[in-house]
Amino acid sequence: MNVRSPESSPLLGHCPPSLPAKAYYDGAWFDRESMAIWARNWVYAGRIDAFRPRTIRRIDIAGDNVIVACDDNNALRAYFNTCRHRGAELCSAHQQDYNGRLIRCPYHAWAYDNEGALVSTGYATPTHDFDKALHGLFPVALHQWNGCVFLCLADTPPPFEPDMGVAALDNWPMDRLVTGHILEKQLACNWKVFWENYNECLHCPGIHKGLSDMVPIYRKGIMSDEEDADWSADQGHNAALKDDARSWTVNGQACGPEFPDLTPRERAIAHNFVTIYPSTYIVAHVDYVRIVSMTPLAPEITQLRAEWLFLPETLAQAGFDLANVTDFATTVLLEDGAACEMNQRGLKSSRFEQGRLMPQEFDIHAFHKWVLNQLEPWQ
Repeated sequence: MNVRSPESSPLLGHCPPSLPAKAYYDGAWFDRESMAIWARNWVYAGRIDAFRPRTIRRIDIAGDNVIVACDDNNALRAYFNTCRHRGAELCSAHQQDYNGRLIRCPYHAWAYDNEGALVSTGYATPTHDFDKALHGLFPVALHQWNGCVFLCLADTPPPFEPDMGVAALDNWPMDRLVTGHILEKQLACNWKVFWENYNECLHCPGIHKGLSDMVPIYRKGIMSDEEDADWSADQGHNAALKDDARSWTVNGQACGPEFPDLTPRERAIAHNFVTIYPSTYIVAHVDYVRIVSMTPLAPEITQLRAEWLFLPETLAQAGFDLANVTDFATTVLLEDGAACEMNQRGLKSSRFEQGRLMPQEFDIHAFHKWVLNQLEPWQ
């Protein structure tokens, strides 16, 4: 038997405590997270093609409200949804049209150009002490990456750093992909519970029968070869999917032509996960891509959204079976959602104060440290 050194294993060498139970339902804890995490990090706002020219789209982040304006040239700019006159909202619908040149307040007709500068006070007649240049819209940082739009409310946003690096999806034609299906579901759980479920596979053999059949290593309750007690570097890596399977579909087959620029390793992995805390993870398969995002609505309510992305020619091919693709991951997500809600209900027990993590839950431990580091200045 090959014996690994502890340094070669991602497994924890101890069983650390989890976050305290109140972290998942306490209102004050939730409010601190809104300010310290959700208002200060990059949050997924949608695919670029969801922002149509000459429209304003409204997005809620951390209890605040933001508008994203798309002008005649498809340029995107984001601002806080408040007029500098008396604070009226500029956009009251999920999405509304505008002329592509002026963002106009519907209350008193103050108007701003696409750069957010105030150009008109409507019917009002300012006196000499009013300086238009000091009354532009409040900007919101906007970042585009691989056809996705991210927003950050912080005055000085942190670097945009997906866990696998900004080049993680360079071999996928992300800018050409279009949305073929969307799933939205409200979960009765804290947002961190869903991330914890994402970050471990101890639940996979019991919760995900179909997924564990598709991905054989999940039957062991682990996510990678390196987590196996008998693995060593000279053994290499096994194919991620079961024999003859190519992708996460009901029949295991690719839904269309495989992306041509993937490396042999990326094809073998078959489900390349990219994580962008706190809102999003992306799963890149050989034939399509899935984006899963979440929005915390309350301490025990999380809005979940999943988008399936395809090449236009894949969607247009004769006999394309969308359900063959979407049904597989939908089943997994609904199983995860039910497990998270079960977890949330148990956290409310008067006897449960704090859990203990197992060695295989190293990614949860890292996530907890990330959360606590984000909260530290706000304690």
